[in-house]
Amino acid sequence: MSDPNALIPPPLTPAGEVDAALGATGFAVVGPQAMASLVGAPLAALDAWLPYWNNLPPDAYLLDGGKYRQRRHGVFVVDGDQVSAAPPRPHWQPVDYNALHGGIQRRFEPIEPGLAGDPAWHRLLAALAARASALKGAQRWFVEAHPFRIDTANGIGRPTPEGAHRDGVDLVSVTLVDRHGIKGGESRVFQAASSAGLRFTLSERWTTVLLDDARVIHETTPIQPLKAGEPGWRDTLVLTFRAGGFQGPK
Repeated sequence: MSDPNALIPPPLTPAGEVDAALGATGFAVVGPQAMASLVGAPLAALDAWLPYWNNLPPDAYLLDGGKYRQRRHGVFVVDGDQVSAAPPRPHWQPVDYNALHGGIQRRFEPIEPGLAGDPAWHRLLAALAARASALKGAQRWFVEAHPFRIDTANGIGRPTPEGAHRDGVDLVSVTLVDRHGIKGGESRVFQAASSAGLRFTLSERWTTVLLDDARVIHETTPIQPLKAGEPGWRDTLVLTFRAGGFQGPK
């Protein structure tokens, strides 16, 4: 009998083939060592960020009544290798892209200075902005950063309570930061123009899914505790890259 909790491994793309994969299919999954190569920093430098996910405030805006999400928010501008923090601003999405939380100006606590100012953080943003430029053409990128923790304290946690969606940006990256004591949390990527899609589970820290937001739709299935009564959580870093400015009400 097959194990119902068995994880489906993701289809990994070598670091040197990420741009080609994004251009051809609209997505790429980058493993930890390939991410370290792209960023130009050892995985130990990224592991040093883990304590920041233990200090994320609760998300006060969940409209499904849940209390399973903690998060912060940061905004940055990347121009080539230059990364600068932008003034704090609310996170806003149109209803067309987020039927559950769209149209709301959501104000979250900022990313802690120790993370936002880390040289490896700047290298990460610049490296992924370069992927956006390879995909869409070189330009200045307006980046929103979302460190998330989804927990199972109340039984079920929903990484994407809005369901399968696009974000209204140019490039989305979803990085697994930690996965502890859970089942579920399957990533699903669908072609926006057809029913073709993939499903897999991120299990290795710093594995990253890159998504051309114009061509693919994505979601992550709910998580549950692996063992009843024991804590479980899934930590991620979601980065969105948008040309022309940050999203906001017109």
